[in-house]
Amino acid sequence: MVHSVGTRAKYSKFSVDLPKKHGRGGQSALRFARLRLEKRHNYLRKVAEYAVVHFIDNQTNKPNISGLILAGLAEFKLDLHQSDMFDPRLAKCVIKTVDTSYGFENGFNQAIELSKDTLKNVKFVQEKELISKFFEEIACDTRKYCYGIRDSLYAIDSSAVITMIVFENLEITRVVLGTPLGDRVLYLNPQQEKNPSFFKDPETKQDYEVKEKMSYVDWLAENYKGMGFSLQFVTDSSAEGSQFVKGFGGIGCLLRFVVDFSTLDQIEENEEKERNKEDAEDSYEDDADYDYIY
Repeated sequence: MVHSVGTRAKYSKFSVDLPKKHGRGGQSALRFARLRLEKRHNYLRKVAEYAVVHFIDNQTNKPNISGLILAGLAEFKLDLHQSDMFDPRLAKCVIKTVDTSYGFENGFNQAIELSKDTLKNVKFVQEKELISKFFEEIACDTRKYCYGIRDSLYAIDSSAVITMIVFENLEITRVVLGTPLGDRVLYLNPQQEKNPSFFKDPETKQDYEVKEKMSYVDWLAENYKGMGFSLQFVTDSSAEGSQFVKGFGGIGCLLRFVVDFSTLDQIEENEEKERNKEDAEDSYEDDADYDYIY
């Protein structure tokens, strides 16, 4: 099983049926031993190939990870690490090997548990470096950065994002609503999510159909591939992480080029004027009805 903890993505999974050692003697034992070695060899080759597919960047020809943990039963993980089939670029990334007592999902979960301290230390250092780079862009006023859900979404649509940084417990829900004019996507915080007006037609007051509703963090983890940027989840455990969450809303991007966000400001200003106008008209109509009733 090939998995990335940092991006919360399970990249690949396959099973293998390796024959056990044969107890009979003679030529039969030699034949079974040969078949067993061939299957073990093919299995290690497949694992090595999958690792290259998922952890070597095709464009840079370099690892797209900072560390690898090899886990498994018996000596398989050591055989892989020492094998010529295992890409040397990935072999240098191995930070720990773990003995597991189980196979399949149970063994996988056990490997994560046994590697918890190592993963925490690696992630902590990476997190500090990444957020420090984000703060440096702000301090130097390069304008090749943005933060907040609104600007981040606009930067993604503009294909400007190199790296997206997201607080792993970000409380934003992505909601897809079916409206007469087509699907509408909203990104709501907990307070907005409780407001029924977001889910109703402003004219008919009819409820929109909720087609999809899920955490934006989970949605990103499942869908960011192919969107042209890398995704990094961070915690608020470090001083830098805490400042990122409290001061910048827990979401920010490093950009390829400067993006003009003033267009968004103008759009929001026009929408606000339109809403105020509609509210004033509604208020006038309500007053007229009130006078008419009496």
